[in-house]
Amino acid sequence: MKLSIRNIVAIILIFGASPIFSQNNDPVILSIGKDNIKKSEFINIYKKNNQSTVIDQKSLDEYMELFINFKLKVMEAHELGLDTLTSFINELEGYRKQLAQPYLVDKDVSEGLMQEAYSRMKMDVRASHILIKTKPGATPADTLATWKKIMDVRKRLVAGEDFNKVASEVSDDPSAKDQAATESRPFAKGNGGDLGYFTAFDMVYPFECAAYETPKGEISMPFKTDYGFHMIKVTDKKEAMGKIQVAHILVLVPTDSSNDFVNQMKLRIDSAYAKIKAGAKWEDVVNEFSDDKGSAPKGGTLPWFGVNRMVPDFIVAISKLKEKGDISAPFKTQYGWHIIKLIDHKPIGSFDDVKSDIKVKITRDQRSNKSKESLVAKIKVEAQFKEFPGAKESFYKVITDSIFVNRWKLEEAATLKANLFSIGDKVYTQPDFANYMYKNQGKKGESIVEQVNTSYKSFVEDACIAWEDNHLSDKYPEFKALMKEYREGILLFDLTDQKVWSKAIKDSIGLEGFYSKYKSQYMWTDRIDASLYTCANEDIAKKTRKLVEKAAKKNLSDKDISDEINKNAPKNLKITSGKYAKADNATIDKFQWEEGISENINQDSSIIFINIRKILGPEPKSLVDAKGLITADYQNYLEKEWITLLRSKYAIIVNKEVLKTIK
Repeated sequence: MKLSIRNIVAIILIFGASPIFSQNNDPVILSIGKDNIKKSEFINIYKKNNQSTVIDQKSLDEYMELFINFKLKVMEAHELGLDTLTSFINELEGYRKQLAQPYLVDKDVSEGLMQEAYSRMKMDVRASHILIKTKPGATPADTLATWKKIMDVRKRLVAGEDFNKVASEVSDDPSAKDQAATESRPFAKGNGGDLGYFTAFDMVYPFECAAYETPKGEISMPFKTDYGFHMIKVTDKKEAMGKIQVAHILVLVPTDSSNDFVNQMKLRIDSAYAKIKAGAKWEDVVNEFSDDKGSAPKGGTLPWFGVNRMVPDFIVAISKLKEKGDISAPFKTQYGWHIIKLIDHKPIGSFDDVKSDIKVKITRDQRSNKSKESLVAKIKVEAQFKEFPGAKESFYKVITDSIFVNRWKLEEAATLKANLFSIGDKVYTQPDFANYMYKNQGKKGESIVEQVNTSYKSFVEDACIAWEDNHLSDKYPEFKALMKEYREGILLFDLTDQKVWSKAIKDSIGLEGFYSKYKSQYMWTDRIDASLYTCANEDIAKKTRKLVEKAAKKNLSDKDISDEINKNAPKNLKITSGKYAKADNATIDKFQWEEGISENINQDSSIIFINIRKILGPEPKSLVDAKGLITADYQNYLEKEWITLLRSKYAIIVNKEVLKTIK
């Protein structure tokens, strides 16, 4: 039976956590077989499971007995070799991976990244950008040429040229330029590099950093992303919009419309606005004027959206609406004329409100590398990381373009045998790295050099993290203690399941024997064997009563009676039959417990009466009737028997003098 993380945590809470304690002045409080348990471990577990601030000898003695039982079960699991089973080893390793994760990041950096992201989430940024792409397979010289090109563009901008005009001319982002009409799409006006509004996590991390770190109205220095070199101009910064819901009226104006058509549509949106101002119902105006056929049937209401989901003019108009129900004046976007109505608004929550969401987003985002890189840098210092000069560069000659398409062969690096780097006392060789590259083929750079460097960086990082992972128990006593908790928790669960829980369910002979021995403890109280008749009206009640009175003589069952009464109308009669004790059925409890047919009672527009066939005295419940309760008691019985056996098998010595010193 596989344990869930919740099962393990529950066991740990019951039996406590191994403490982090000083070896000084920590006497043995309990010996079981060859195992000696220190006073500090017992105190830690006792306090964890006893919330009272008062420690008395009685509670200490009682808890010591529970603690002994726990340790006996774990010791027996070791004796039986459960800790050597592949299933146990794999399960414990799975939990270890989960428990190790918080230790394999730089917590200070991670916390700083979350605070940085939250700070940025509270502000929306609007920016325009220019992209100069780097060439596929770019050499360092190519990259330098691209850098010079974008720096030349920056000189033009600093000299006063219009950013959007220059972007339309030189940017490699296709959206910056006008797109001519084709058979499959209409003419599209270029955005001149204007990306509209965005917030944290909407852009790749280097782009986000440049946008938030560049003052409003200024132009950034060029910066690199996976797409090439960028330069941005921040055109606006404002308080975060959060999530918003609006309704709108849209009067479409195609981008290639004539001025006359644009003016006609302006008159149309003005007419709609005039009707709203005159008191017309919003929904009626939407139905009459809006060209958005998707939202018009819903009163123009759009789904919830964030700042990056709408064009800038739309966001600017929204920012002017302060209260729910506020309606904007007509405004124009690239799609046409709009009027919007504010429906609802969800601002950015507190840091605690959004912390978990930020944490998840960071793990999927490029910024998570900062925490990893910081940890790796610390590990390199601590583990005395050492590289062997020239060893990496040898791969520039043996790696070919085939690695980009997963066809590079390991044999091509067969001559490389030298040491690559060392971490602590572990040395990684060129064959180790060759194997890594072979198993992790695929494009990771624009050139062989970049491919090797990128793969090497990942290889070193993985090796450093592996070193840290292998030393967690040495470096962090609390992690070592936690692993002990999980180890003992799994062993306890597995063995108790074998000896008690599953055994009680599967051992039918043992369960029947236990029931036979103790069945007098599972007794029914006084009961009645009866049928309750719920009739639709007085007439149905009379017909039913006659059949019930004749039932014994004519050998009629309740089903026969129901079939007869309900043959024309299925809801004429409802019959409830069985054996009932007091409080089993509130309706039956309304009648006197006397054998025979009762008088009628009116209830919820129905007529009810009862036929008590027999009053039953106390008797043992059958195994089927009380199987759940009996099985639980059998489990308790098995556990007590097992504990008795274990206590006779292992020598137990409690140092009562040490126990008395606990205050």
